[in-house]
Amino acid sequence: MTRSIRFVLLLLLLLPSLALAAPAPAPVEARVPFAPAPFIGSDGLRHLAYELHITNFYGDTGALQPQSLQVFADNAATSLLTLDGPALRGWVRPMPAEDVALSIAPGKRLVVFLWLSLPPGAPVPHTLRHHMLLGTEHHGNVLLDGASVQVNPAPVLAVGPPLQGGRWLAHEGPGAAQSHHWGSLVAVNGELTIPQRFALDLVGVNAQGRALRPGTKDLQHTRHSDWVGYAAPVLAVADGIVRATRDGQPEHAPLTAQPEPSSLTADGLFGNYVVVEIAPDVFASYAHLRAGSVKVRPGQRIQRGQVLAQLGQSGNSAAPHLHFQLSNKPTFEGSEGIPYVFQSFDDFGPESEAQLFGQGDAWKPGVTVPRDNQLPLNDIVIAFPPR
Repeated sequence: MTRSIRFVLLLLLLLPSLALAAPAPAPVEARVPFAPAPFIGSDGLRHLAYELHITNFYGDTGALQPQSLQVFADNAATSLLTLDGPALRGWVRPMPAEDVALSIAPGKRLVVFLWLSLPPGAPVPHTLRHHMLLGTEHHGNVLLDGASVQVNPAPVLAVGPPLQGGRWLAHEGPGAAQSHHWGSLVAVNGELTIPQRFALDLVGVNAQGRALRPGTKDLQHTRHSDWVGYAAPVLAVADGIVRATRDGQPEHAPLTAQPEPSSLTADGLFGNYVVVEIAPDVFASYAHLRAGSVKVRPGQRIQRGQVLAQLGQSGNSAAPHLHFQLSNKPTFEGSEGIPYVFQSFDDFGPESEAQLFGQGDAWKPGVTVPRDNQLPLNDIVIAFPPR
């Protein structure tokens, strides 16, 4: 056998292994800053919502182009979630411009917002691990393999209603990664957190799904009393101790331009508010309250169902609504938003923001579905049981 033939045979034997060679490890720093905890959404599924931070660490690496991401549970070979490049674009911050490729420049960080829906009957994972394929400018593809995080096994808190009766659009709610709640990372004093990860903006609506009372004609010049939910009683969702309050802040005219917040704190964003500790390291915040309506004081013990204040439009708020959230610290800055469920509410189906103002196709409520121990997902109309 000639040397040339032996060389060809050797090359043929090596080709499969060369083709299957794994990409080099990605030169990135990747981590999950806050471990996810499972909760049941109003779709009946168990969800995990969290963020993966990826930093292109070295200056000479060049830009990295995320190609795909897979999330695996424990030692499973099948992924819980697979996102290709185009799908990733809708789940990242900073979000690239429409005509710009998704990339991570040297020294920059990309935050991927991850929303996992567990199959019905599937066990909750103990750990999650991540595979991200990234393209490089000069060296082909590289692979991030790891960034493991343990799932928080603690059950989420079940709470009562924050509002009484009526119908409410659960706006900017869980599952909307580009919302001003989940999508807002707050960097203050060395900490990067998401206080509003599971926050809801509860906007009052009537039986037709409108936020404004019949007869309101000029959308740009409404009064607070034109809004269905304005001045509704705001209720304590659980027994607890009041940790912070603020009152006397003015309310803005609805749907007018808002000034930039003075600070990324409760005082800078919430206007008039109440913060109640309802369990160890669990704080319920009620924001944008009506001026002069706060009925409780710091240090006061309160009971579930007690009236705390009235729904208003103070602080960084474009229209009357109640901002409600749970977090792990009494302050806004430095806190992490934590999931929860309402013990009971009725689900009337989805509604768009346009339909809220009578634009586009008229809103039609779906079949009323009673929900127990679930968290309303983004943009559905709900009603809490009367007290």
